[in-house]
Amino acid sequence: MEPKYRFRLYLLTALVLTGCGVLLTRLYEFQITRRTQFVANIPTTHTVTIREPGVRGEIVDRNGKVLARNRRSFEVIFNLDDIFNGYQERYKNTKLPEDAPIDLSQQGSEKDIVKIVNEEVIPNLERFGLKGKKFTNALRSHYLTHGGLVPFVYETDLNREQFAKIAVRNNELPGVQVRVAPRRTYPYGSLAGHVLGYVKQWEKGNIPEKYRTNQSRMHYQGDDLGISGIELTMNHFLKGEGGTRILVRNEKQKVIATEDYTPAREGARVQLTLNTEIQYIVENILRQVGRGAAVVMDPNNGEVLAMASVPNFDPNDFVPAITNERFALYNTNKATPFLNRAISAFIPGSTFKLPTAIAGLMNRNVSFYNNCIGYNSYGKTLKIGCWKTYGHGPLGLSEAIQRSCNPYFMSMAGLVGTPTIQDYFGTLGLGAPTGIKLPDEAAGLYPGSREWLQNYPGASIYPADLGLMAIGQGKTGATPLQMCAITAMIANGGRYYQPRIVRRVIRSNPSGQKEILLDNIPIIRNDLLQKGVTKDEIEVIRQGMWKAANEIGGTAFQYITMKEIEIGAKTGTAQVSKTSMTHSHNAWTTSFAPYDSPRYAVTVMVVNGKSGGKVAGALSHLIYRGIFGLEAGLKPPLGRMGIYSGHFEPIEEIPLPEGEFLALPIARNDESVDDVNLGANQPITPLKVKPRTIAIPSIAPIPDDETESEDDLPQAESH
Repeated sequence: MEPKYRFRLYLLTALVLTGCGVLLTRLYEFQITRRTQFVANIPTTHTVTIREPGVRGEIVDRNGKVLARNRRSFEVIFNLDDIFNGYQERYKNTKLPEDAPIDLSQQGSEKDIVKIVNEEVIPNLERFGLKGKKFTNALRSHYLTHGGLVPFVYETDLNREQFAKIAVRNNELPGVQVRVAPRRTYPYGSLAGHVLGYVKQWEKGNIPEKYRTNQSRMHYQGDDLGISGIELTMNHFLKGEGGTRILVRNEKQKVIATEDYTPAREGARVQLTLNTEIQYIVENILRQVGRGAAVVMDPNNGEVLAMASVPNFDPNDFVPAITNERFALYNTNKATPFLNRAISAFIPGSTFKLPTAIAGLMNRNVSFYNNCIGYNSYGKTLKIGCWKTYGHGPLGLSEAIQRSCNPYFMSMAGLVGTPTIQDYFGTLGLGAPTGIKLPDEAAGLYPGSREWLQNYPGASIYPADLGLMAIGQGKTGATPLQMCAITAMIANGGRYYQPRIVRRVIRSNPSGQKEILLDNIPIIRNDLLQKGVTKDEIEVIRQGMWKAANEIGGTAFQYITMKEIEIGAKTGTAQVSKTSMTHSHNAWTTSFAPYDSPRYAVTVMVVNGKSGGKVAGALSHLIYRGIFGLEAGLKPPLGRMGIYSGHFEPIEEIPLPEGEFLALPIARNDESVDDVNLGANQPITPLKVKPRTIAIPSIAPIPDDETESEDDLPQAESH
């Protein structure tokens, strides 16, 4: 080979070897020496799991009218860790501007997050039509409590245009998302508020332990929690199963795909025994007094058709969180609007003569006669009087109920005896909660009951105590619901049905089939016929209640009487306090109708009502007119009801307008009956009603005042 060609071959070989050496050197540098550096710069993806809240089930009345449901709420939420990571990524390779919210060397403190959100995120939201509200204190508190685990809800109830704009362009704002969330709503406002109750937003304590670490890359959104009424007692049925959404994000925290999605499931549907139209009638009628309660039951199965209490509240005020101003309005109202008086204990007055009469039947004293001389003596000094100071003369049981004679029932109680009458009262459901599915139901009390023994440990029961118990005075207490249940038992001929507010619970399983979780089964707690009492004996009490409502001299005759509907009733005017200047009373009337085939039992109690007949009896009359108006085809104008704050004014009398709901003529009599006179020397021991302890609701965050600056606000320490 010629030298010049051999030289070229050597040169080419040298060049190839040199190139291979350079390539191998660079490969070694890239693959071995600087591998970690380059791997760190490779675009990566990761998944984030979002736990979505379950959807609460509906609450409906007996006819399917929706009392509590869910509506769609368009919301803006902040994932605070994502917001910080996005800010960090933005300035990672660039110099921070002089007015930057934070120094990245101090990353991770709650103070940093607040400044980033308020100075970087919120001003940008104004482009989408939001007002740019700042929540400095609320945001700081949220981050201290939840860190980056729980999203901060910035705005709710966006309009569709705002939602669409942010949904399309939210990648421009890392950590800012929009979602469609179920929001609890009560279409009829305050109607049946004490029965329905209200819900509270989920909190840190409601988050399961496995979700309380950011290592799981889980954004947990919890379920609303019922903390009052049916929302509380049936919460385990109403709450739905949460869903999960697994998102794929790139290194810039942008969502590039949805890897998996399991939708949330709706909770069970709870059907109540309430009739919305009857509830509406009762609540409107009850607003004629400042404080009171009313219960309407079906005496044939124990179903509560209406339960009302005034003053009241609107459950919608607690969704998603109640404002400080609204909560203060409720919380400072001395009339205690959160107290459900229908299941709270009050001195029952002469309505307690009904369980005393039943105790007499069970003790075989149906033929007992007593000569009322205007009082009963207990010892040498104590006399407990009758409202008719000169006495009623000889009376049988029916006439004693008709005229509400105090000495008759005090004498009957003495004849039955203390231990026996205590047992009988317990059989009638007194001194213990009825078991209705509502929270904070009072037990009531009478001498010897569990509540009485707890309140008066070691106290003795004297004959005078027994006499006062027989007429519903002294240390006695009963709820309107308890008295309505006893009235229903008398109406149906002796069967005590446990009061029920929940009719049935139905849930749809994953295959779409209906599954009955709780069925509509009446529960008979006691049957007087099985305890030796005959129908004829029960009819003696029924006849006494008929006379009270339909014959001259009856304590309910003036105001509850209806020409076309026969009613059986018993009034009561309970003296709850007595001073040298004033007497305070509670007015009661408990009744049933129609007399021959009862379909309704109604109990009305009015705090500071001056007369059982003139006040509670008149209200009962109006309730019956409304109910029988419904049966005649007249419908009330159902609508959203506002709150009623109540008052403390005494109620002397309720006027009866003509032609309302049903044009039924009212038989009236000029005789005025007052069954409360106990005698001048009778001491009055008031029964104190304990307002229920209200569960603290979610309080809505307060936006920063426009005049405040960041320097004016308290600062949390950086850590």
